[in-house]
Amino acid sequence: MSDNEKAVLRLNDGRMLKGSLQTFSPDGNEVIFKAEKDNGSYPIKIDDVKAVFFVRSFEGNCTYREKKTFGISKQKGHRVFIKFKDGESMVGYLDGEVPWEKGFFLSRQDQGRKGFFVLPVDENSNNTKVFVVSSSVVDVTVVP
Repeated sequence: MSDNEKAVLRLNDGRMLKGSLQTFSPDGNEVIFKAEKDNGSYPIKIDDVKAVFFVRSFEGNCTYREKKTFGISKQKGHRVFIKFKDGESMVGYLDGEVPWEKGFFLSRQDQGRKGFFVLPVDENSNNTKVFVVSSSVVDVTVVP
């Protein structure tokens, strides 16, 4: 992960921060975020983060409608449906192995991991990958 890789942090309180991550570990308790707006570096507790979206650009393409279904795209891993505590949901491909016992629900997650990576369903999405923080999730279902 490079210092100039664009990232958008969605926080549990609804805020959205645009910038890059100076330090990040999927197992860490905080990230050091470098804000695009003022170029300042800020420590942010991972428990305050809903998800980290690694993006191609901060602007995106407002005319493009991202595909939100699995359809016929090449499978990149386990298909998952994620429901967040704030009511939002997303679909994607789990990047790596299923981090839960039995592979269906979040209730028995490995306690050493703070979250998991998801790849977007749409290869043309502005998101290249998403780090989902487990504490912000109500349910994760592996879709057959």
